[in-house]
Amino acid sequence: MALRKRGTVIPRTSFVRRGLVGGVVLSMTVLTACGGGDSDDSTDAAGGAAACRPASGKVTLDYWSWVPGMQKAVDVWNAENPKIQVKVKTTPAGNAGTYQNMSNALKADKAPDLGQIEYDSLASFRLKNGLTDISKCAGVTDAKGDFVDWTWSQVDFGADGKDGVWAVPQDTGPMALFYRKDVFDKLGLAAPTTWEEYEAAAKKIKAAKKGQYITHFSQTDPNWFTGLLWQNKGSMFERDGDTWKVSVDRPENRQVADYWQKLIDEKLVATDLQGFSPALYKAWNDGEVVTWISAAWGYSTIRDNAKSTAGKWAVAPMPQWEKGQNQAGNWGGSTTAVLKGSKHPAEAAKFALWLNSDAKALEILNKEGGLYAAAKSGLELDALKQPVNFYGKQPIFDVFAQASANVDTDFTWGPTMTDTYRFISDGTAKATGGGSTLGDVLKDADSQSADSLRKQSLDVKE
Repeated sequence: MALRKRGTVIPRTSFVRRGLVGGVVLSMTVLTACGGGDSDDSTDAAGGAAACRPASGKVTLDYWSWVPGMQKAVDVWNAENPKIQVKVKTTPAGNAGTYQNMSNALKADKAPDLGQIEYDSLASFRLKNGLTDISKCAGVTDAKGDFVDWTWSQVDFGADGKDGVWAVPQDTGPMALFYRKDVFDKLGLAAPTTWEEYEAAAKKIKAAKKGQYITHFSQTDPNWFTGLLWQNKGSMFERDGDTWKVSVDRPENRQVADYWQKLIDEKLVATDLQGFSPALYKAWNDGEVVTWISAAWGYSTIRDNAKSTAGKWAVAPMPQWEKGQNQAGNWGGSTTAVLKGSKHPAEAAKFALWLNSDAKALEILNKEGGLYAAAKSGLELDALKQPVNFYGKQPIFDVFAQASANVDTDFTWGPTMTDTYRFISDGTAKATGGGSTLGDVLKDADSQSADSLRKQSLDVKE
């Protein structure tokens, strides 16, 4: 598989917080340091990360992750590393509860050594002083070239390591269209190439069978909705030096919101199903929901939770806003971060590097969890070149390779994305219930996000 540039770019300069005394600007490089396992290191003479010395005895690390099959990868590590054992706690997806629990654990000084954090939320945890700089831990800076360029820029915040390294990239989430090919074929429908065709297909699918919908619109997946905005070049934040501009309610995003509002109003999509829920999985198995616009990792979600539909699904590129376009969104993609307070950052960093670059680990995480690796070697996995039986023996990762090449790399995350996602999720619940519109959600989330930045003493352009 040819290696292509993928994903999003964090703004090039480090996040800054407006000082509370005398207008002094404080760089976030001073917020955290990497302490050695059994040592009393703090920071070096230049104020950077500490030496990150290994512990002298046996170490046990706690790791929170929601990736299916993660335990199998960790079992391989534990068998090969008797002096560094890892305990996995399986958690809900980040915005479904893990991030809040992680934040609470950090406040109580009870956080795990390692945590799965998506790229879009990494800045929020850094702003909370919740991450450990692992740049001085053995092998970390040398690993930069092992990962797809844009993903490394996520974990050092585009500062070429000068501002520290705050996690190890794990995977990316280029988006495409999963669809029930048998249903489409029966109705004489081809995979829609435009959103106009997608709407027409939705009408035909609804008319063909009572209770059947083209897809669901979840209240609890704001990062999925963000992926739809991303495809239309609808970045929600802009940066000029140390000043932020919130652009959640911009024309490109309004176009997406208005489109989906129309589908909601005409009852062409199910609005009573939430992402990653038993009810949704039943709807897939029963043929009540027949498409899912999702990321590369979504292939295992359908495979593992809609087993009765094996051989009936296919994958196609995302529908386009204009015929002939080739644009894709990105949903998710995670890192393995060493959290503040870990007594063993050297060992935690060593495990994080292994987990996301070792051939055996990458193979397990792709097969079991559907991860589309951020490591360059992971993009050459034999599994990504093979037909996938569940999807009618289609080589589906060819579609995702194309999608990843068509993701806008200028998309900018805000430093308080967990807040922005909460605003969108809360508003969407009201909109899908008929109490407002998705346009209102964008408008409200725009003003609320600006207030969130100000509460963090960040400069916000009106």
